[in-house]
Amino acid sequence: MSVTDSELPASWTTEEIAESAENAQNAVSPARLSIADVLTLGNAVCGFASVYFITTNVLVPYLSDGPGQGVGEVRQAGATAVLLMLMASLFDLCDGLVARRFRSSGMGAELDNLSDLISFGLAPAYFVVVWGLVSGTDYPGLVVLAGLAVLLAGLLRLARFSCTTMQDGMFQGMPIPFAALTVVSIVLLQLPFVPTLLAVLGVAWLMVSRVEYPKPTGKLAVATIVWGSANIGCLVAWATGIAGGEKLMVTGCTLQVLVAAVLPVFAGMRRINAVRQRRAA
Repeated sequence: MSVTDSELPASWTTEEIAESAENAQNAVSPARLSIADVLTLGNAVCGFASVYFITTNVLVPYLSDGPGQGVGEVRQAGATAVLLMLMASLFDLCDGLVARRFRSSGMGAELDNLSDLISFGLAPAYFVVVWGLVSGTDYPGLVVLAGLAVLLAGLLRLARFSCTTMQDGMFQGMPIPFAALTVVSIVLLQLPFVPTLLAVLGVAWLMVSRVEYPKPTGKLAVATIVWGSANIGCLVAWATGIAGGEKLMVTGCTLQVLVAAVLPVFAGMRRINAVRQRRAA
């Protein structure tokens, strides 16, 4: 398999072209699954399981028993669904690391996008819609629009990622796994309706914005894994009723939202400094 210059984006560096050629040579047949592909499928399974759990443990009980369910009970029932999204994000991170370290199949990128759409597009959007239903809001239509905004923004984010190339290890727009976890964190915090709705729409906008985010490689990848594992521990502690578990969950969700709010500020400062340096040169 060869990679010609006409098949590559003009903005790619020499190193990126060499890496693309090496990956093409090392890629296994599209008909065979690589280790990275198996991890990617684990991502999709977690996303499907999250939707299933939201349906059977939140939506069906509500439709059967009516609004008698307490909000706290609904939130605790959703803990496993969020836990599955967290596990999907870890699968998503690890499949990229494994693909760079070992062979990747020719369908790896397509599998990754499709799995991400299930776990970080459909699952959080569905989570938002079900939350709006069981919370008894007077504006169900707005909740549906918010969920649709999350789904469409995630779809556009993945499509743009597939056809654009960013340099120096950056993403354009909030990465969809990070956005999904931010959305469900906002919902779990049980803020008033209007701030929750605006925050969810804000995350959807950040996904399709031009704000730059660093890719989780090297030390940042390790920190991301540790962060995800810590959040899983907080959710497990809360779901099992361990003393202080709810405070841990609220702390984890609050930190997730704060990081999501602060990163665009740092990205803006980084862009301003880069412009100043170019002007000074």
